[in-house]
Amino acid sequence: MRPQITLSYAQTLDGRLATRSGSSQWISGPESLRFAHALRARHDAIMVGIGTVLADDPRLTVRLVPGRDPLRIVLDSTLRIPREAAVLRDGAARGTIVACVAGAAPERQAALAALGATVLALPPGPEGGVELTALLAALGARGVRTLMVEGGARLITALLRARLADRLAVCVAPKILGEGINAVGELGLTRLADAYTLQDVTVTLLGADVIVEGRLDLGA
Repeated sequence: MRPQITLSYAQTLDGRLATRSGSSQWISGPESLRFAHALRARHDAIMVGIGTVLADDPRLTVRLVPGRDPLRIVLDSTLRIPREAAVLRDGAARGTIVACVAGAAPERQAALAALGATVLALPPGPEGGVELTALLAALGARGVRTLMVEGGARLITALLRARLADRLAVCVAPKILGEGINAVGELGLTRLADAYTLQDVTVTLLGADVIVEGRLDLGA
C-alpha cells in the first residue's frame, strides 16, 4: 500500500517556485514557514528531488514548531547528492533514504551507506528516472503511511501526471516574478474540463500569504 501524499510548496502570484536563476529563499513569510514545519511534523516522511537539495540544501527537519522530524527521502536517480549535504552531515544520514536507479554508481551507493544513509536502488521509469510506483511501494513496505513532498517542480509535476498525489497545501505569496521556474510543468491536459481540482478546500491567511489546502481530484 502506497503512502498518502501531500504536495506542499510556496509559489508567487504568477505561479513561480523560484527566479530564473533558481533563487527561492524565501518566497513565503515566517508565518507560512511555521505552517510548513507543522505540516512536516504531521507526516511520517518528507521527500524532495535532488534538484532541491542541490539548489537549497534543506535540512528537512522540524525546527519552528514542536514536533518530531520526519524520515527524509531524496529522489536522486544518478546519485549526485554531495556528501556534505545537510540531509547527510552531522549524523543526519541515519534518518535519510536516498532513492536511485538500480545500478547507479555502486561506489557512491557504498559511500552513502557508510555515512549511515539507506540507499534504495529501484527500477527505472519510462523516462529513465526512478519508477515512482516502485518507490512508493518500497516506502509503504517500510511503514511510511503519510508522505509530504516539498519539491521541486519536476517531482511535483511527475506525481501529478502519474495521478499519485492525494492532497495539496500551497502557500501563495503576494509577489510577482515574471519569468521563473513554474511550480507545475506540463501535465498533458488539453481541455479545461480535464483540469485537476481541489475538493474540501480551506483558505487561510497567514501574515501576507494565503494557504490553500484541499483534497486532490485528479480524474480518471
